Amino acid sequence: MTYALETVNLEKSFGGLKATSDVSFRLAAGERRALIGPNGAGKTTFVNLLTGTFAPTAGRVLLEGADVTALSMDRRVRRGLCRTFQINQLFGAMTPGETLGLAVCERRGRGGNVWQPAADDAEVVADVVEIAARFGLIDALDVKTSALAYGKQRLLEIAVAFAGQPRVLLLDEPAAGVPEAERHELLAAVAALPREVAVLLIEHDMDVVFSFAERISVLVNGAIFAEGPPDEIARDARVRAVYLGDAEL
Repeated sequence: MTYALETVNLEKSFGGLKATSDVSFRLAAGERRALIGPNGAGKTTFVNLLTGTFAPTAGRVLLEGADVTALSMDRRVRRGLCRTFQINQLFGAMTPGETLGLAVCERRGRGGNVWQPAADDAEVVADVVEIAARFGLIDALDVKTSALAYGKQRLLEIAVAFAGQPRVLLLDEPAAGVPEAERHELLAAVAALPREVAVLLIEHDMDVVFSFAERISVLVNGAIFAEGPPDEIARDARVRAVYLGDAEL
């Protein structure tokens, strides 16, 4: 079976510190997976290995069966591996229309042509409008990003990643910092992502995790500690002990 995303014995050491330890992980095509773990478990390092921010000390990363371990971040994006970040990476002075236009142009191979406005290309405009509609951003296309509500900014980040037509989408704590009143729209947009996109959600909020995930992976001390469907993880006494101090999942 070919998986959307797979790691084989993946390891990362920083000097004498082993941040990721022998991680073999498989994400099926179209799957909705959550990655959870206590602070310091190695989640961010693992995501950085998946996306090419870090080179592994050992092991491999496979994207739809192809070994991408040696590929740069941008080449992995072009192959369909896109991500969002914990901290807002948007340009506040740009509008969502401009931001999405740049993302669509980059995907279409027009990223270097800064002299031709994206609005001059009818196909680019059509893509921008379609993506904006999917993420509830139509009425905000001409608003400066810095003026958007924070929930809308997080939606825009996901929309920008989606504009790259990912086969695998990594969402790094998308609901972090989003007020409760704005969360419903964001979570609904994530839930409505098309099934041809496999989604890996890295999240601390258990309400978000259990409302989204079909399967959960628990990372502890840089290694996969447990994996299974949400109800199985919720009942796992070991997970309670190391992650939640025996609190309710």
